[in-house]
Amino acid sequence: MSEDDPRPATGRDESTAVRAGSAEDTGPVVTMPAWISDASGPSLFQHVTEYARLRARAAYRKPTPVVPRTVSDLTYVQYRGISFRADRAIWRGRAPFEIQLFHPGGGNDSPVRVHLVESGRAVPLEFDASLFRYGDELTDIDVAVPDQAGFAGLKVLFPLNDPERMDEVVSFLGASYFRLLGPGHVYGLSSRGLAVDVARPEGEEFPDFVEFWLVRPEPGARTFTLFGLLDGPSVAGAFHFELAPGDESSPTSMDVEARLFARADAGKLGVAPLTSMYLHGTFARGGDDDFRPRVHDSEGLLMHTGRDEWIWRPLTNSAGVRLTSLRDESPAGYGLVQRDRTFGNYMDLEAQYHRRPSEWVQVQGDWGLGGVELLEIPTTTEFNDNIVASWVPVEPFRAGDVRTYRYRLITFDERFDSEADTIIGGGQTLAQVTRSRIGWDALPGQADPPPRSQRRVVLDFEGGLLGTLTPGASVLAAASTSSGEISDLLVQVLPDGGRRATFTLIPEADRGADMRVYLLVGDQPVSETWSYLWEPARVP
Repeated sequence: MSEDDPRPATGRDESTAVRAGSAEDTGPVVTMPAWISDASGPSLFQHVTEYARLRARAAYRKPTPVVPRTVSDLTYVQYRGISFRADRAIWRGRAPFEIQLFHPGGGNDSPVRVHLVESGRAVPLEFDASLFRYGDELTDIDVAVPDQAGFAGLKVLFPLNDPERMDEVVSFLGASYFRLLGPGHVYGLSSRGLAVDVARPEGEEFPDFVEFWLVRPEPGARTFTLFGLLDGPSVAGAFHFELAPGDESSPTSMDVEARLFARADAGKLGVAPLTSMYLHGTFARGGDDDFRPRVHDSEGLLMHTGRDEWIWRPLTNSAGVRLTSLRDESPAGYGLVQRDRTFGNYMDLEAQYHRRPSEWVQVQGDWGLGGVELLEIPTTTEFNDNIVASWVPVEPFRAGDVRTYRYRLITFDERFDSEADTIIGGGQTLAQVTRSRIGWDALPGQADPPPRSQRRVVLDFEGGLLGTLTPGASVLAAASTSSGEISDLLVQVLPDGGRRATFTLIPEADRGADMRVYLLVGDQPVSETWSYLWEPARVP
Protein backbone atom coordinates (compact mmCIF):
# COMPACT_ATOMS: atom_id res chain seq x y z
CA MET A 1 0.00 0.00 0.00
CA SER A 2 1.42 3.38 -0.96
CA GLU A 3 2.01 6.15 1.55
CA ASP A 4 -0.79 8.25 0.00
CA ASP A 5 -3.39 5.45 -0.18
CA PRO A 6 -6.47 6.81 1.70
CA ARG A 7 -7.69 3.37 2.72
CA PRO A 8 -7.03 2.11 6.25
CA ALA A 9 -4.40 -0.57 6.10
CA THR A 10 -4.15 -3.86 7.89
CA GLY A 11 -1.54 -6.48 7.23
CA ARG A 12 1.39 -8.40 8.61
CA ASP A 13 5.10 -7.65 8.73
CA GLU A 14 6.34 -10.98 7.36
CA SER A 15 9.93 -10.09 8.26
CA THR A 16 8.98 -10.53 11.93
CA ALA A 17 8.91 -14.29 11.84
CA VAL A 18 9.92 -14.74 15.46
CA ARG A 19 7.47 -13.34 17.99
CA ALA A 20 9.05 -10.52 19.95
CA GLY A 21 8.65 -10.66 23.70
CA SER A 22 7.32 -7.76 25.73
CA ALA A 23 9.91 -8.12 28.48
CA GLU A 24 12.56 -5.46 28.75
CA ASP A 25 15.84 -6.21 27.03
CA THR A 26 19.34 -5.42 28.16
CA GLY A 27 20.57 -4.68 24.64
CA PRO A 28 20.90 -1.22 23.05
CA VAL A 29 17.84 0.83 22.14
CA VAL A 30 17.15 0.83 18.39
CA THR A 31 18.10 4.21 16.87
CA MET A 32 18.06 5.76 13.41
CA PRO A 33 20.47 8.19 11.75
CA ALA A 34 19.27 11.78 11.50
CA TRP A 35 16.90 12.42 8.61
CA ILE A 36 18.07 14.59 5.71
CA SER A 37 15.85 15.44 2.77
CA ASP A 38 16.87 13.77 -0.46
CA ALA A 39 14.89 13.57 -3.68
CA SER A 40 15.69 9.86 -3.93
CA GLY A 41 15.40 9.14 -0.22
CA PRO A 42 12.47 8.51 2.11
CA SER A 43 10.12 11.25 3.23
CA LEU A 44 10.25 12.17 6.90
CA PHE A 45 7.11 10.13 7.62
CA GLN A 46 8.62 7.13 5.82
CA HIS A 47 11.73 7.63 7.94
CA VAL A 48 9.72 7.60 11.19
CA THR A 49 7.67 4.65 9.92
CA GLU A 50 10.81 2.60 9.29
CA TYR A 51 12.05 3.62 12.75
CA ALA A 52 8.83 2.24 14.29
CA ARG A 53 9.11 -0.95 12.24
CA LEU A 54 12.66 -1.56 13.45
CA ARG A 55 11.64 -0.88 17.05
CA ALA A 56 8.84 -3.44 16.78
CA ARG A 57 11.27 -6.11 15.54
CA ALA A 58 13.49 -5.65 18.60
CA ALA A 59 12.71 -6.44 22.23
CA TYR A 60 11.10 -3.58 24.13
CA ARG A 61 13.30 -1.22 26.11
CA LYS A 62 11.44 0.94 28.60
CA PRO A 63 12.65 4.57 28.55
CA THR A 64 15.17 5.02 31.35
CA PRO A 65 14.80 8.26 33.32
CA VAL A 66 18.07 9.93 34.28
CA VAL A 67 16.66 12.74 36.42
CA PRO A 68 17.73 12.81 40.08
CA ARG A 69 15.29 11.74 42.76
CA THR A 70 14.86 15.32 43.97
CA VAL A 71 13.45 16.29 40.55
CA SER A 72 11.39 13.15 40.07
CA ASP A 73 9.73 13.65 43.48
CA LEU A 74 8.67 17.26 42.89
CA THR A 75 5.08 17.86 43.97
CA TYR A 76 2.47 19.20 41.57
CA VAL A 77 2.90 22.73 42.95
CA GLN A 78 6.69 22.52 42.86
CA TYR A 79 6.71 21.20 39.30
CA ARG A 80 4.43 24.06 38.20
CA GLY A 81 7.11 26.36 39.60
CA ILE A 82 9.28 25.45 36.61
CA SER A 83 8.21 27.41 33.54
CA PHE A 84 9.58 27.76 30.04
CA ARG A 85 10.95 31.22 29.24
CA ALA A 86 8.54 32.66 26.65
CA ASP A 87 11.29 34.82 25.16
CA ARG A 88 13.27 31.62 24.38
CA ALA A 89 10.44 29.91 22.50
CA ILE A 90 11.56 27.96 19.45
CA TRP A 91 11.07 29.96 16.20
CA ARG A 92 9.87 33.00 18.17
CA GLY A 93 9.47 35.86 15.67
CA ARG A 94 10.57 33.61 12.78
CA ALA A 95 7.43 31.52 12.18
CA PRO A 96 3.67 31.78 12.82
CA PHE A 97 3.92 28.96 15.39
CA GLU A 98 6.16 28.73 18.46
CA ILE A 99 7.34 25.73 20.48
CA GLN A 100 7.88 25.52 24.23
CA LEU A 101 9.24 22.47 26.08
CA PHE A 102 8.31 20.76 29.34
CA HIS A 103 11.01 20.27 31.98
CA PRO A 104 11.47 16.66 33.19
CA GLY A 105 10.39 15.83 36.73
CA GLY A 106 7.33 15.65 38.92
CA GLY A 107 6.63 12.14 37.65
CA ASN A 108 7.17 13.13 34.00
CA ASP A 109 10.63 11.61 34.00
CA SER A 110 10.90 9.60 30.77
CA PRO A 111 13.19 11.35 28.28
CA VAL A 112 11.55 12.59 25.08
CA ARG A 113 13.84 13.44 22.17
CA VAL A 114 12.84 16.47 20.10
CA HIS A 115 14.10 17.14 16.56
CA LEU A 116 13.70 20.47 14.74
CA VAL A 117 13.18 20.08 11.00
CA GLU A 118 14.39 23.03 8.98
CA SER A 119 15.79 23.35 5.44
CA GLY A 120 15.36 19.64 4.78
CA ARG A 121 17.31 18.51 7.83
CA ALA A 122 16.28 17.15 11.27
CA VAL A 123 18.49 18.40 14.10
CA PRO A 124 18.09 17.11 17.69
CA LEU A 125 17.34 19.70 20.35
CA GLU A 126 19.38 19.08 23.49
CA PHE A 127 18.16 19.83 27.00
CA ASP A 128 19.19 23.29 28.19
CA ALA A 129 18.39 24.46 31.73
CA SER A 130 18.67 28.10 30.66
CA LEU A 131 15.40 27.69 28.75
CA PHE A 132 13.50 27.52 32.06
CA ARG A 133 12.67 29.68 35.06
CA TYR A 134 12.77 28.05 38.49
CA GLY A 135 10.34 29.45 41.06
CA ASP A 136 11.12 30.48 44.64
CA GLU A 137 9.55 27.26 45.97
CA LEU A 138 12.49 25.40 44.39
CA THR A 139 15.25 27.48 46.00
CA ASP A 140 16.32 24.75 48.43
CA ILE A 141 15.87 21.84 45.98
CA ASP A 142 18.55 20.51 43.66
CA VAL A 143 16.84 20.65 40.25
CA ALA A 144 19.94 20.12 38.14
CA VAL A 145 19.47 17.43 35.50
CA PRO A 146 21.98 16.04 32.98
CA ASP A 147 21.68 17.00 29.32
CA GLN A 148 20.66 13.45 28.39
CA ALA A 149 17.54 13.83 30.53
CA GLY A 150 15.82 15.21 27.45
CA PHE A 151 12.50 16.98 27.73
CA ALA A 152 9.25 15.69 29.23
CA GLY A 153 7.15 16.93 26.32
CA LEU A 154 6.25 19.96 24.26
CA LYS A 155 3.51 22.44 23.46
CA VAL A 156 2.66 24.30 20.27
CA LEU A 157 1.55 27.96 20.44
CA PHE A 158 -0.40 30.10 17.96
CA PRO A 159 -2.52 33.31 18.17
CA LEU A 160 -5.68 31.30 18.84
CA ASN A 161 -7.80 33.95 20.62
CA ASP A 162 -5.97 37.23 20.06
CA PRO A 163 -3.72 38.08 17.10
CA GLU A 164 -1.37 39.83 19.52
CA ARG A 165 -0.98 36.90 21.93
CA MET A 166 0.42 33.40 21.54
CA ASP A 167 -1.86 30.73 23.03
CA GLU A 168 -1.31 27.04 23.62
CA VAL A 169 -3.10 24.95 20.98
CA VAL A 170 -1.79 21.46 21.73
CA SER A 171 0.49 20.00 24.39
CA PHE A 172 2.12 16.56 24.57
CA LEU A 173 3.05 15.45 28.10
CA GLY A 174 3.20 12.01 29.68
CA ALA A 175 3.02 8.58 27.96
CA SER A 176 1.08 9.18 24.70
CA TYR A 177 -1.25 11.86 26.12
CA PHE A 178 -1.90 15.16 24.35
CA ARG A 179 -4.53 17.90 24.72
CA LEU A 180 -6.12 20.18 22.11
CA LEU A 181 -7.67 23.60 22.58
CA GLY A 182 -10.17 25.47 20.45
CA PRO A 183 -10.89 29.21 20.65
CA GLY A 184 -12.14 30.18 24.11
CA HIS A 185 -11.34 26.80 25.66
CA VAL A 186 -9.32 25.86 28.73
CA TYR A 187 -7.61 22.49 29.08
CA GLY A 188 -9.90 19.57 29.96
CA LEU A 189 -10.04 16.13 28.38
CA SER A 190 -7.03 14.47 26.77
CA SER A 191 -6.38 12.49 23.61
CA ARG A 192 -3.94 9.63 23.51
CA GLY A 193 -1.89 8.09 20.75
CA LEU A 194 -3.00 4.59 21.66
CA ALA A 195 -4.59 2.58 24.47
CA VAL A 196 -3.63 -1.03 25.11
CA ASP A 197 -5.46 -3.46 27.42
CA VAL A 198 -7.75 -0.89 29.03
CA ALA A 199 -9.68 -2.45 31.95
CA ARG A 200 -7.88 -5.79 31.57
CA PRO A 201 -7.32 -7.68 34.88
CA GLU A 202 -3.57 -7.92 34.21
CA GLY A 203 -3.35 -4.13 33.97
CA GLU A 204 -3.21 -1.51 31.26
CA GLU A 205 -0.17 -0.90 29.07
CA PHE A 206 0.86 2.72 28.50
CA PRO A 207 3.03 3.20 25.40
CA ASP A 208 5.08 6.41 25.21
CA PHE A 209 5.78 9.02 22.60
CA VAL A 210 9.57 8.80 22.80
CA GLU A 211 10.59 11.13 19.94
CA PHE A 212 9.08 14.04 18.00
CA TRP A 213 10.02 15.78 14.77
CA LEU A 214 8.73 19.37 14.49
CA VAL A 215 8.62 20.89 11.01
CA ARG A 216 9.20 24.63 10.94
CA PRO A 217 6.20 26.21 9.14
CA GLU A 218 6.55 28.74 6.36
CA PRO A 219 5.68 32.41 7.04
CA GLY A 220 1.91 32.90 7.00
CA ALA A 221 1.16 29.18 7.42
CA ARG A 222 -1.96 28.25 9.42
CA THR A 223 -1.12 24.56 9.78
CA PHE A 224 1.66 22.87 11.70
CA THR A 225 3.19 19.46 10.97
CA LEU A 226 4.83 17.17 13.49
CA PHE A 227 5.67 13.48 13.67
CA GLY A 228 5.85 11.20 16.68
CA LEU A 229 7.45 7.84 17.43
CA LEU A 230 5.44 5.72 19.84
CA ASP A 231 6.87 2.69 21.64
CA GLY A 232 5.50 0.24 24.18
CA PRO A 233 5.77 -3.41 25.23
CA SER A 234 3.26 -4.59 22.60
CA VAL A 235 3.16 -1.87 19.92
CA ALA A 236 5.42 0.61 18.17
CA GLY A 237 4.03 3.26 15.87
CA ALA A 238 4.69 6.24 13.62
CA PHE A 239 2.29 9.19 13.91
CA HIS A 240 1.76 12.07 11.50
CA PHE A 241 -0.05 15.07 13.00
CA GLU A 242 -1.35 18.02 10.98
CA LEU A 243 -2.59 20.75 13.32
CA ALA A 244 -4.99 23.49 12.17
CA PRO A 245 -5.78 26.03 14.94
CA GLY A 246 -9.35 27.33 14.99
CA ASP A 247 -10.65 30.87 14.75
CA GLU A 248 -13.96 32.71 15.18
CA SER A 249 -15.54 30.69 12.35
CA SER A 250 -13.96 27.24 12.68
CA PRO A 251 -12.84 24.82 15.39
CA THR A 252 -9.33 23.57 16.02
CA SER A 253 -8.66 20.30 14.24
CA MET A 254 -5.78 17.87 13.90
CA ASP A 255 -5.44 15.19 11.25
CA VAL A 256 -3.80 12.03 12.53
CA GLU A 257 -2.33 9.07 10.68
CA ALA A 258 -1.11 6.23 12.90
CA ARG A 259 0.96 3.40 11.46
CA LEU A 260 1.10 0.65 14.05
CA PHE A 261 3.43 -2.37 14.32
CA ALA A 262 2.70 -5.16 16.79
CA ARG A 263 5.81 -6.24 18.69
CA ALA A 264 3.77 -8.78 20.68
CA ASP A 265 0.12 -9.76 20.90
CA ALA A 266 -1.91 -6.79 22.11
CA GLY A 267 -4.72 -8.10 24.30
CA LYS A 268 -7.04 -5.22 23.37
CA LEU A 269 -6.26 -2.32 21.08
CA GLY A 270 -7.88 1.06 21.79
CA VAL A 271 -7.69 3.34 18.74
CA ALA A 272 -7.98 7.16 19.00
CA PRO A 273 -8.60 7.12 22.77
CA LEU A 274 -10.12 10.05 24.66
CA THR A 275 -9.61 10.37 28.42
CA SER A 276 -11.66 12.64 30.66
CA MET A 277 -13.05 13.24 34.16
CA TYR A 278 -16.60 12.95 35.46
CA LEU A 279 -17.33 13.46 39.17
CA HIS A 280 -20.99 14.48 39.38
CA GLY A 281 -23.66 16.47 37.59
CA THR A 282 -26.00 14.49 35.35
CA PHE A 283 -27.80 12.31 37.87
CA ALA A 284 -26.49 13.61 41.22
CA ARG A 285 -26.24 17.39 40.97
CA GLY A 286 -24.10 18.89 43.71
CA GLY A 287 -22.64 15.56 44.71
CA ASP A 288 -21.74 14.94 48.35
CA ASP A 289 -21.44 18.26 50.23
CA ASP A 290 -20.22 20.16 47.14
CA PHE A 291 -21.55 23.67 46.46
CA ARG A 292 -20.94 23.17 42.72
CA PRO A 293 -23.91 21.66 40.83
CA ARG A 294 -21.62 20.01 38.24
CA VAL A 295 -18.00 18.88 38.28
CA HIS A 296 -16.81 17.24 35.07
CA ASP A 297 -14.64 17.74 31.99
CA SER A 298 -17.15 15.81 29.87
CA GLU A 299 -20.76 14.79 30.49
CA GLY A 300 -21.52 12.32 27.73
CA LEU A 301 -20.34 10.09 24.92
CA LEU A 302 -21.67 10.97 21.46
CA MET A 303 -21.42 8.49 18.58
CA HIS A 304 -22.33 8.65 14.90
CA THR A 305 -22.71 5.08 13.70
CA GLY A 306 -22.10 3.57 10.29
CA ARG A 307 -25.90 3.32 9.97
CA ASP A 308 -26.22 7.12 10.37
CA GLU A 309 -27.63 6.93 13.90
CA TRP A 310 -26.54 9.48 16.51
CA ILE A 311 -26.29 8.03 20.02
CA TRP A 312 -25.92 9.95 23.31
CA ARG A 313 -24.79 8.04 26.41
CA PRO A 314 -24.54 10.13 29.63
CA LEU A 315 -21.48 9.56 31.80
CA THR A 316 -21.77 8.29 35.38
CA ASN A 317 -19.70 8.01 38.53
CA SER A 318 -21.10 4.90 40.16
CA ALA A 319 -20.11 2.54 42.92
CA GLY A 320 -18.29 0.14 40.62
CA VAL A 321 -16.36 0.03 37.36
CA ARG A 322 -18.59 0.15 34.26
CA LEU A 323 -17.34 -1.10 30.90
CA THR A 324 -19.81 -0.84 28.03
CA SER A 325 -19.49 -0.97 24.26
CA LEU A 326 -21.58 0.53 21.45
CA ARG A 327 -21.04 -2.04 18.71
CA ASP A 328 -20.81 -0.92 15.11
CA GLU A 329 -19.31 -1.44 11.68
CA SER A 330 -17.49 1.34 9.83
CA PRO A 331 -18.32 4.10 12.34
CA ALA A 332 -18.51 7.72 11.20
CA GLY A 333 -17.16 9.13 14.46
CA TYR A 334 -17.45 9.56 18.21
CA GLY A 335 -16.48 11.99 20.93
CA LEU A 336 -16.68 13.08 24.55
CA VAL A 337 -18.84 16.16 24.97
CA GLN A 338 -19.14 18.97 27.51
CA ARG A 339 -22.67 19.89 26.46
CA ASP A 340 -23.66 22.24 29.29
CA ARG A 341 -21.80 25.55 28.76
CA THR A 342 -23.62 27.68 31.38
CA PHE A 343 -21.37 28.94 34.21
CA GLY A 344 -24.25 28.93 36.70
CA ASN A 345 -24.52 25.17 36.35
CA TYR A 346 -20.90 24.73 37.50
CA MET A 347 -20.22 27.74 39.76
CA ASP A 348 -16.45 27.19 39.57
CA LEU A 349 -14.44 30.31 38.75
CA GLU A 350 -11.10 28.53 39.05
CA ALA A 351 -11.68 25.31 37.08
CA GLN A 352 -14.07 26.93 34.56
CA TYR A 353 -15.67 23.64 33.63
CA HIS A 354 -18.11 25.50 31.38
CA ARG A 355 -15.17 26.25 29.06
CA ARG A 356 -13.76 22.73 28.79
CA PRO A 357 -13.58 21.53 25.16
CA SER A 358 -15.62 18.78 23.61
CA GLU A 359 -13.66 16.63 21.17
CA TRP A 360 -14.71 14.56 18.18
CA VAL A 361 -12.94 11.69 16.40
CA GLN A 362 -13.94 11.90 12.73
CA VAL A 363 -13.13 8.48 11.26
CA GLN A 364 -11.47 8.44 7.85
CA GLY A 365 -11.76 5.22 5.90
CA ASP A 366 -13.37 1.93 6.89
CA TRP A 367 -12.43 0.81 10.41
CA GLY A 368 -14.39 -2.43 10.08
CA LEU A 369 -16.14 -4.25 12.92
CA GLY A 370 -15.75 -3.22 16.53
CA GLY A 371 -17.24 -0.88 19.07
CA VAL A 372 -16.77 2.39 20.86
CA GLU A 373 -15.85 1.16 24.32
CA LEU A 374 -16.60 3.36 27.33
CA LEU A 375 -14.84 2.81 30.64
CA GLU A 376 -16.22 4.61 33.72
CA ILE A 377 -14.19 4.26 36.93
CA PRO A 378 -15.53 5.37 40.34
CA THR A 379 -13.78 8.39 41.80
CA THR A 380 -14.14 10.69 44.81
CA THR A 381 -11.94 13.46 43.41
CA GLU A 382 -11.92 15.65 40.33
CA PHE A 383 -8.15 15.15 40.04
CA ASN A 384 -8.52 11.63 38.64
CA ASP A 385 -9.22 10.98 34.98
CA ASN A 386 -11.83 8.23 35.29
CA ILE A 387 -13.34 8.14 31.79
CA VAL A 388 -11.85 6.44 28.71
CA ALA A 389 -13.52 6.11 25.29
CA SER A 390 -11.86 4.48 22.29
CA TRP A 391 -12.57 2.38 19.21
CA VAL A 392 -11.83 -1.29 19.91
CA PRO A 393 -11.65 -3.40 16.73
CA VAL A 394 -12.90 -6.97 16.78
CA GLU A 395 -9.90 -8.28 14.86
CA PRO A 396 -7.01 -9.08 17.24
CA PHE A 397 -3.71 -7.23 16.81
CA ARG A 398 -1.08 -9.94 16.96
CA ALA A 399 2.72 -9.96 16.85
CA GLY A 400 3.90 -9.00 13.37
CA ASP A 401 0.62 -7.32 12.37
CA VAL A 402 0.68 -3.89 10.73
CA ARG A 403 -2.22 -1.43 10.64
CA THR A 404 -2.88 2.16 9.67
CA TYR A 405 -5.64 4.32 11.13
CA ARG A 406 -6.53 7.78 9.87
CA TYR A 407 -8.82 10.22 11.63
CA ARG A 408 -9.40 13.89 12.38
CA LEU A 409 -9.70 15.30 15.90
CA ILE A 410 -12.04 18.29 16.17
CA THR A 411 -12.72 20.54 19.16
CA PHE A 412 -16.19 22.04 19.63
CA ASP A 413 -18.56 23.36 22.28
CA GLU A 414 -22.03 22.02 23.11
CA ARG A 415 -23.16 20.97 19.66
CA PHE A 416 -21.33 19.19 16.87
CA ASP A 417 -23.11 20.81 13.92
CA SER A 418 -22.73 23.96 11.81
CA GLU A 419 -19.65 25.14 13.70
CA ALA A 420 -17.82 22.14 12.23
CA ASP A 421 -19.15 22.49 8.65
CA THR A 422 -15.89 23.81 7.28
CA ILE A 423 -14.02 20.87 8.77
CA ILE A 424 -16.24 17.88 8.05
CA GLY A 425 -18.87 19.19 5.64
CA GLY A 426 -21.71 18.90 8.15
CA GLY A 427 -22.54 17.61 11.59
CA GLN A 428 -25.42 16.63 13.79
CA THR A 429 -28.72 18.35 12.94
CA LEU A 430 -31.05 16.29 15.14
CA ALA A 431 -32.49 17.39 18.46
CA GLN A 432 -30.16 16.67 21.38
CA VAL A 433 -30.66 15.48 24.94
CA THR A 434 -30.16 18.44 27.27
CA ARG A 435 -31.20 16.81 30.58
CA SER A 436 -31.34 13.24 31.89
CA ARG A 437 -32.97 12.43 35.22
CA ILE A 438 -33.76 9.08 36.84
CA GLY A 439 -35.48 8.82 40.21
CA TRP A 440 -37.96 6.87 42.29
CA ASP A 441 -41.33 6.70 40.54
CA ALA A 442 -43.32 7.94 43.54
CA LEU A 443 -44.83 11.20 44.75
CA PRO A 444 -43.78 12.71 48.10
CA GLY A 445 -46.11 11.41 50.79
CA GLN A 446 -47.78 8.92 48.44
CA ALA A 447 -49.90 6.57 50.59
CA ASP A 448 -49.13 3.45 48.60
CA PRO A 449 -45.79 4.07 46.89
CA PRO A 450 -44.37 1.65 44.30
CA PRO A 451 -41.26 -0.46 45.04
CA ARG A 452 -38.03 1.50 45.41
CA SER A 453 -36.65 -0.24 42.34
CA GLN A 454 -39.34 1.28 40.11
CA ARG A 455 -37.79 4.22 38.26
CA ARG A 456 -39.11 7.37 36.63
CA VAL A 457 -36.98 8.42 33.64
CA VAL A 458 -37.19 12.02 32.41
CA LEU A 459 -35.40 13.14 29.23
CA ASP A 460 -35.47 16.64 27.73
CA PHE A 461 -34.72 17.15 24.03
CA GLU A 462 -34.04 20.49 22.34
CA GLY A 463 -32.89 21.82 18.97
CA GLY A 464 -33.12 20.48 15.46
CA LEU A 465 -36.60 20.19 13.97
CA LEU A 466 -38.15 20.62 17.43
CA GLY A 467 -37.32 24.31 17.29
CA THR A 468 -39.59 24.79 14.25
CA LEU A 469 -42.65 22.89 15.51
CA THR A 470 -45.76 24.43 17.02
CA PRO A 471 -46.70 23.32 20.55
CA GLY A 472 -49.58 21.31 19.13
CA ALA A 473 -47.44 19.34 16.65
CA SER A 474 -47.48 15.59 17.19
CA VAL A 475 -44.18 14.23 18.47
CA LEU A 476 -43.91 10.61 19.56
CA ALA A 477 -41.23 8.67 21.45
CA ALA A 478 -39.81 5.23 20.76
CA ALA A 479 -38.41 3.48 23.83
CA SER A 480 -36.94 0.04 24.44
CA THR A 481 -35.13 -1.78 27.21
CA SER A 482 -32.99 -4.91 27.33
CA SER A 483 -34.86 -6.15 30.40
CA GLY A 484 -37.81 -5.16 32.54
CA GLU A 485 -40.80 -3.22 31.26
CA ILE A 486 -41.40 0.35 30.08
CA SER A 487 -44.81 1.90 30.76
CA ASP A 488 -46.55 5.30 30.80
CA LEU A 489 -44.44 6.62 27.92
CA LEU A 490 -45.38 10.25 27.36
CA VAL A 491 -44.08 13.22 25.32
CA GLN A 492 -44.70 16.71 26.72
CA VAL A 493 -43.95 20.23 25.44
CA LEU A 494 -41.24 22.14 27.31
CA PRO A 495 -41.59 25.89 27.96
CA ASP A 496 -38.78 26.64 25.46
CA GLY A 497 -40.41 24.58 22.71
CA GLY A 498 -38.41 21.41 23.20
CA ARG A 499 -39.96 18.11 24.19
CA ARG A 500 -39.80 15.93 27.30
CA ALA A 501 -40.00 12.15 27.05
CA THR A 502 -40.88 10.46 30.34
CA PHE A 503 -41.72 6.90 31.30
CA THR A 504 -41.66 4.35 34.08
CA LEU A 505 -39.10 1.56 34.17
CA ILE A 506 -40.24 -1.55 36.02
CA PRO A 507 -37.02 -3.56 36.44
CA GLU A 508 -36.79 -7.31 36.11
CA ALA A 509 -35.57 -8.55 39.51
CA ASP A 510 -31.93 -7.45 39.92
CA ARG A 511 -31.12 -7.26 36.22
CA GLY A 512 -29.75 -4.11 34.65
CA ALA A 513 -31.69 -2.37 31.90
CA ASP A 514 -29.97 -1.01 28.79
CA MET A 515 -32.48 1.58 27.57
CA ARG A 516 -32.84 3.46 24.26
CA VAL A 517 -35.16 6.42 23.60
CA TYR A 518 -35.62 8.77 20.64
CA LEU A 519 -38.29 11.11 19.27
CA LEU A 520 -40.21 10.85 16.00
CA VAL A 521 -42.42 12.99 13.84
CA GLY A 522 -44.47 10.53 11.86
CA ASP A 523 -42.04 7.70 11.20
CA GLN A 524 -39.00 9.98 10.93
CA PRO A 525 -36.51 10.20 13.85
CA VAL A 526 -36.00 13.84 14.83
CA SER A 527 -33.62 13.37 17.77
CA GLU A 528 -30.48 11.53 18.71
CA THR A 529 -30.91 8.25 20.57
CA TRP A 530 -30.54 8.45 24.35
CA SER A 531 -28.75 5.28 25.48
CA TYR A 532 -28.12 4.36 29.09
CA LEU A 533 -27.37 1.26 31.15
CA TRP A 534 -29.29 1.43 34.44
CA GLU A 535 -28.11 -0.96 37.16
CA PRO A 536 -30.15 -1.57 40.35
CA ALA A 537 -27.18 -1.59 42.72
CA ARG A 538 -26.15 1.85 41.46
CA VAL A 539 -29.35 3.86 41.72
CA PRO A 540 -28.29 7.52 42.18
